Amino acid sequence: MHCLSLADPSDIQPSPAGERRKVRVAYFVSHPIQYQAPLLRRIAQEPDIDLTVFFSSDISVRGYRDTGFGVHVEWDVPLLDGYKYEFLPRLRNSDKIGFATPLNHGIFRRLRRGRFDAVWVFSYSRLVSLQAILAAALLRLPVMIRTDSSLFDRKRSAPILLAKTIFLRLLRPGLASALSIGKGNTEYWKKYLGREFPVFTMPFAVDNDFFQRKLREAAPHREELRRKLGFGPDRPIIGFAAKLTTGKRCIDLVEAFLQIVSESGQPPGPCLLIAGDGEERAALEARVRDSDCSDSRFLGFLNQMELPAFYDLIDIFVLPSNQDAWGLVVNEAMIAGKPVIVTDRVGCHPDLVQNGVNGFVYGAGDVKALSECLRCLIADPELRKRMGENSRRIVSEYSFEQDVIGFRKALAQAVPGFERCR
Repeated sequence: MHCLSLADPSDIQPSPAGERRKVRVAYFVSHPIQYQAPLLRRIAQEPDIDLTVFFSSDISVRGYRDTGFGVHVEWDVPLLDGYKYEFLPRLRNSDKIGFATPLNHGIFRRLRRGRFDAVWVFSYSRLVSLQAILAAALLRLPVMIRTDSSLFDRKRSAPILLAKTIFLRLLRPGLASALSIGKGNTEYWKKYLGREFPVFTMPFAVDNDFFQRKLREAAPHREELRRKLGFGPDRPIIGFAAKLTTGKRCIDLVEAFLQIVSESGQPPGPCLLIAGDGEERAALEARVRDSDCSDSRFLGFLNQMELPAFYDLIDIFVLPSNQDAWGLVVNEAMIAGKPVIVTDRVGCHPDLVQNGVNGFVYGAGDVKALSECLRCLIADPELRKRMGENSRRIVSEYSFEQDVIGFRKALAQAVPGFERCR
């Protein structure tokens, strides 16, 4: 595999007279991630930012068995194109990613050799991020941190909360700022790092342009796909796309759907389309099979190029998770102009889902409430259309362009002389 390496300091040429030197940023993250790659390409296009990405593992570009999906995954979108990167050397390799797996070394040497101006890390739950923060402190480099935590995405015990408070207080002196993915994340940072700690908005976004382009390509084939699935032309399709794990609570959606189907008896009834794979799939299929319902389909794992056609086809999107740090599938469904139903444990709900405007938020685990939300949308095509238009409008503010704006503001605070706007 070809990797771009950092230049030796002796190879770095001074900037021409009158030209501002690029700000050198080192980004440390566990592995190439399909959602992050286009953002990294976009940041690398900034003429005054010299970004180099350091990966702890190459697992996602080698192909691997995803423990959540339960299948072998090889992403069908480029993960390494368009930006500089390096895979950190490893003391031991691993086909899993954990706190200290793989175990990396050489971070201090790379930061010093690259003459970086700032360090950016994703998460503090990986040893590679903590190593980078420590190395940056020794080199007196400012550190910007980004993660997807919130105060409501999951229940935490009192000992865990106390440990988190102590740990983040110890970590705070090594951080210059936090890059917030949304409202819940901002409150998280303010609680643990202090109300006065610098937090810059860098919202979680997907590649809006990619999805819009692929949605346009999928639209002419919509009815053909509907026929292949055996769904009639006037039947509203409820969609779910995520790993089929206990935390995603797809079973709640299945139960709500079966309840509606058993009660309606008036055609055209709704259909259910489930994209994803994982440990819960067999039980979900068995539940549907035992109900004698013929109006649901399990598509299995869909890769990035396949997802737009799924979103184009469905009429309502549901993410019933009991814990979900953000839920980027909600961004995707909203780009497709769909009304969305999510729980109050889905991290994006304070930002993306406005009750009664573009969808509904209900209490996690409340199947009755989910059923009521579904009934409301199933019965009213005009409401679905109006909410879908609102979804598209709301999510347009969650883009890579907004991310770049927030990133530049954070850099301007961390690096003297860097301009927040250009």
